[in-house]
Amino acid sequence: MYLDNAATSYPKPEKVYEAVIHAMRDVGASPGRGGYRRSLEAGRILYQAREATASLFSIADSSRIIFTQNATEALNLALYGTLIAGDHVITTSMEHNSLLRPLYALRNKGVELSIVPAASDGVVAVEDIRRAMQVNTRMIAVSHVSNVCGAIQPIKPLAELCRETGALFMLDAAQSAGYLPIDVELEAIDLLAVPGHKGLLGPTGTGLLYAAPHVPLKPVTQGGTGSHSTAEEQPEVMPDGFEAGTHNMPGIAGLCAGIEFIHERGISALYQHESSLLYQAEQALINIPGITIYGPSDPSARCSVLSFTAAGVDSSLLAAELDHGFDIAVRAGLHCAPLAHRTLGTLPGGTVRLSPGWSTTSEEIAFFSDAVVQCISKIRKSA
Repeated sequence: MYLDNAATSYPKPEKVYEAVIHAMRDVGASPGRGGYRRSLEAGRILYQAREATASLFSIADSSRIIFTQNATEALNLALYGTLIAGDHVITTSMEHNSLLRPLYALRNKGVELSIVPAASDGVVAVEDIRRAMQVNTRMIAVSHVSNVCGAIQPIKPLAELCRETGALFMLDAAQSAGYLPIDVELEAIDLLAVPGHKGLLGPTGTGLLYAAPHVPLKPVTQGGTGSHSTAEEQPEVMPDGFEAGTHNMPGIAGLCAGIEFIHERGISALYQHESSLLYQAEQALINIPGITIYGPSDPSARCSVLSFTAAGVDSSLLAAELDHGFDIAVRAGLHCAPLAHRTLGTLPGGTVRLSPGWSTTSEEIAFFSDAVVQCISKIRKSA
């Protein structure tokens, strides 16, 4: 039983596997690297993937979508492609290392950084962000949904704050894309970083960055683009100049199929399915003595994941027992977000995190809940 979709979704819809195989076996070529039919077909798949992505996030111009190998690369491009020494960035204590580590590195290069603490439920207060603003604040960068406790951040007022001050608003949608509706125009998102292998149901090795037309993004990788070949410097034209090297066409084809699946099922239906499973798990877990569930108390203020601890039970040991005794895959530990665990009060042991997917059933959640009871009992008796 696989309950770690917040790390990588599994299984993928069948059409994703079919699209990957088609791109590898029947197409094989790279887009923009020739005028023959296979290369043109690869270009068609690439364009189709951009258009499907643009439709999902209400992006008017699909050429503003840059395909990357994951959300981490997208975040690095967004940060290194816009920030310079003297700029000030505001983020929160709930961020993943994929955002924090490049910010720490940029801090060493002269970028000022403010990390605003979230409340104990993982939600940051907009007024705390406002108080951290400076005259040189260039960007507010936050995750839409916490990968640790599922807390949904108030992105609309944060975007409005950016509009008031002229700062850029960057959203890390690693845990929300494919689960929550995202409209880059309505929500005034300047930079949107998205993994392809999580909620979008695509293969690993895929991701994307959206950059709004007014964002002066600079390339951070130089190389071949299939266009502008006579230029000695990397072109800044979208999207070619930001996708140096050969594309991961099997991955992008699979990502396109995953997004098409989401369009077919509907974001709302997928969200309702997974939310009901998380609520079912929560109702079962809260009846277990010593269980603490983290994040906002209102289930509608959480998304994607449920994170918990059991008093006197090491989280990693509980996850190992679930795996070895019941073949249940969950994630335990610090989830690459140590500041988030400090905020929640779960350092150093971390939590157990479950994250159902589109194919998870109510029966599986019931089995998981029973298995947790048995594993906790076993661990406590052996202590």
